[in-house]
Amino acid sequence: MTGKSEELTHVDESGKVHMVDVGAKDVTARAARAHARVSASDHALGLLARGELKKGDALAIARIAAIASVKKTPDLIPLCHPIAITGVKVSVEVVTGGVDIVATVRTADRTGIEMEALTAVTVGALNIVDMIKAVDRGAHIAFARIEHKEGGRSGTWSRSADGEMIHDDSAASTPAPEDPAGPAVPADAAGPRTSVGVLTISDRSSRGERADETGPYIAATAEDWGYATVRATVPDEVFAIRAAVQQLQADGAWLIVTTGGTGITPQDVTPEALEPLLTTQLPALTTALQATGIGKAPGALLTRSLAGLIGRTAVVALPGSPGAVRDGMDVLAQVREHLAAQLAGADHPAHSTKELAR
Repeated sequence: MTGKSEELTHVDESGKVHMVDVGAKDVTARAARAHARVSASDHALGLLARGELKKGDALAIARIAAIASVKKTPDLIPLCHPIAITGVKVSVEVVTGGVDIVATVRTADRTGIEMEALTAVTVGALNIVDMIKAVDRGAHIAFARIEHKEGGRSGTWSRSADGEMIHDDSAASTPAPEDPAGPAVPADAAGPRTSVGVLTISDRSSRGERADETGPYIAATAEDWGYATVRATVPDEVFAIRAAVQQLQADGAWLIVTTGGTGITPQDVTPEALEPLLTTQLPALTTALQATGIGKAPGALLTRSLAGLIGRTAVVALPGSPGAVRDGMDVLAQVREHLAAQLAGADHPAHSTKELAR
């Protein structure tokens, strides 16, 4: 046998396929996100978007089929282990030139979840083709691929802009399932902490389907304050948000400002992603951020902005609307210098008798 064949985990020493024994592996939290696209005609996409197909709501059918298929993956792929599925999130959306199916699947088990994620988006895509083939004989699956995976011995991998899967060497291994926070974020990353991290949280922006308005504004404001900035964009997914925060912190951010995902819809998971990671809450700053839009926009009463510390890094979560972000950055401007000094180890400034009397 060649060395290359010996590296295939599903091939034994005699060259025969077998199911890998994973009994000795540790149970860890794992996640994978897959993405498939169905290419279709403008006519078919119009019918899909308007819900006018004779067969019914194709987008809903595809989403249900994708979720159901996750549990059938070992039946379809003979050497795939049956594993405990702890969560499935599927989005099906009409985009320019086609339909995007994105699935994030989670488990707490001894082996990876990539095949379940791929099965979900592929079956969802097949259902779209089936629903529109009568009006578009040319409809086809353009691609189905893993975009991100994390957990287990291989760690975290993400697909780059040029399509290559890149190993994130800085990502910590995923903890055991009893840790609800997911991947560990170092409380005190090594190295100087001089930059501001800007994290845009949006499914559409992460797929390049919608321009990011708020992330550039936050970055420009921080640069006006005199800080270098590091930017990232991720979908509305807990694992992706935590991994991005970890990377920004490792890149030396003393302050991380996120935008998006602080509402109350099922897609809004930013507070759920961040709160378990905080080592210190900043309730007064949180209240000030939440109060900025009250009286300006009805949605301000439903915002879930928050602020806190992860070790020596401050984290502030702002909504996704430009107005709310402007107001939030105005609040931060009032405390940024004192906050930075405190995180760098400075003592509290002395107060005058007049100030203490207040």
